[in-house]
This record gives sequence, structure tokens and C-alpha cells, in this order.
Amino acid sequence: MSNAEQTYTQPLGLDVGTSRIVVARADDKKYRYDSQLNAFLTLPYSKLAESLLERENVFHQVQGSELLVAGNDAQRFAEVFHVETRRPMKNGVLNPDEPHSLAVVRSIVARLIGPAAVPKQRIFFSVPAPGESGEGGLAYHTASIRDMLNELGYEATPIEEGLSVVFGELGYSNFSGIGISCGSGLCNVCLAVLSVPVISYSIAKAGDYIDTQSALVTGDRATRLRVQKEQAFHLNGFSSDRVKNALNVYYRDVMTALADSLQSHIASSQKLPRIDQSVPLVLGGGTVMPQGFLDGFAEVMRNHELPLRLSEIRVSADPLNSTARGALMAALC
Repeated sequence: MSNAEQTYTQPLGLDVGTSRIVVARADDKKYRYDSQLNAFLTLPYSKLAESLLERENVFHQVQGSELLVAGNDAQRFAEVFHVETRRPMKNGVLNPDEPHSLAVVRSIVARLIGPAAVPKQRIFFSVPAPGESGEGGLAYHTASIRDMLNELGYEATPIEEGLSVVFGELGYSNFSGIGISCGSGLCNVCLAVLSVPVISYSIAKAGDYIDTQSALVTGDRATRLRVQKEQAFHLNGFSSDRVKNALNVYYRDVMTALADSLQSHIASSQKLPRIDQSVPLVLGGGTVMPQGFLDGFAEVMRNHELPLRLSEIRVSADPLNSTARGALMAALC
């Protein structure tokens, strides 16, 4: 049974993220969000297990000899069984090494939005920008998400994540500035002028990189590190806690890589328009949530010269939903 509200007929914004899938709706000039973890785990199939999952209203589906527990319930079961959840997406696109990837994403999306309430209901969905290594399965990923949304009756349009942040956060500057979405799989960057993307790219160092590298040096599980990072971690330098130290090191690594990429991409751009006034830079996504991230990134940026002036560097007031909100605003235009 879908959690979507079938009477909602206005456009939707959908953030198809590596860690979470988020839908945004507009209601009386307010935004409402629903989300599910973009994760799953499998259990051996039995009629008893299936009936127990149904009785407990656990989000699941049957795939041959396996039961797939997906979304938020996957995290709960992973903690119970002390296992890692599996990811249907990797580095911002469908995971080519995961045979259940498309089925899991389809089931999560359908649970969140349901079928279109009216024919050709508009929906904008987030996609990553190209990375330094090239297309990397982006065309297949984009077509697959568009097709699943079309099958549900929607008129689906992709929008790059960085541009979504611009739409969601930079209305006060006429949608001019730098929007950055720091997610799990990628950091997506967009420099836009009057809503037109001038530079758009992604880097592979992001939240998952922090989790996996920290897990390697501490012996902990990446899933537990992700939860700690988002709920209780404070970027405040070295301490006696080795997990916090590892997270600090790899957060600093991501910040430096992001600042380096901004400097090189903007400086080397052949199509950079003349921008006489300073522009804002705003960051969204779950990776920017820990306290101290903004101060740390601003400090790193002070050591990088850009060929344009920044009026401010800030973190979205609602970073987990900034991409979905921007996709919704683009769909409403």
C-alpha cells in the first residue's frame, strides 16, 4: 500500500539520492516532505517470515527465494541482525553490481509517490552531474528513473542536483550563485546565473567515502558511522575518540577536495560569464549536517582563490530536503 496522497494533483519534486529518496509537495505555500532510506537487506523466504513482516507492516517484497526489506525498515533490521544494509545506488547512480537495484528503487519511489493523481502530473527528479571519470552510467540511470515515473503516469523531467539546490535556496539572488549538494555518493556542484547552469559537475568524495574510509581505520561498521555522523558528530578537531578523529580527518579531506575542484573548474572554464557582483554559495545534503561543517568548509575556502567573489557561504536551513525542494520549485515554474 502506498503512503502517497492520491488527491495531490500539483507538481512534485523527487530527490533520488544514494542514501535517501525524498519527495517534496507544496501545500498552501508550505512544503511537505516524505522520505525513505534508499537501502535494503534480504532474508530467506518462508511463508511464516512473510506473514510476520505483513503483520508488523514492514516494507518488503518477495523476490524469488528472498524477502527484500527496504527503506527505513531496512536500517532497523540491519541493527537487529548486526549486518550492513545493501545499497541499490552507488556514486549517485544505479549500482551495476547490485541485481536488485532497479526493483528496490522502483518499490521505494512507488511507496512515496504512488501513481499520478492526474494524467501527466509533472515531476522533476534529481540526477547527478557528470564526474571527472565521464558519464559513468548516468544516461542509463536517468532513463531508468524517467521510465519508472512515466509508468506511474507522471511527466518526468531530470534536474541536476546542484541546480536543484540553486532553485531551492537562491531565489533571493535571482537564482544566481553556487549550489552544492553534498550527499552520500557524490558532491554535486552548480554555478548558475539567473537560473541558467554555467558550470555543473560532481566529485566522488562525499558521505560514503567518509564512512567507508573511517570504518577501515577504526574497524567499525560503515552503517553505524553514518548514523553517528548524522546524529551526534561535531566537527571540532582531534580528540581522544578514534572514531571522531577518523571522521574529522576524512571530512577535512572531502572539504579540501571540494574546494580544490571549485577553484580548478571555475578558473579553467571557457564559458564563464562576466559576473560583476558577488554571489552566494549554499550547501545542502546530509553530509553537511554535523555541527562545525560550515566553519570547517569556510576555513578551507579561505585558502582558495576563486575568479569571482562570494557574498556568503552558508548551509541550508533544511539540508536533507534542499534538493527535493529545489526540484519541486523547478517543477512549479
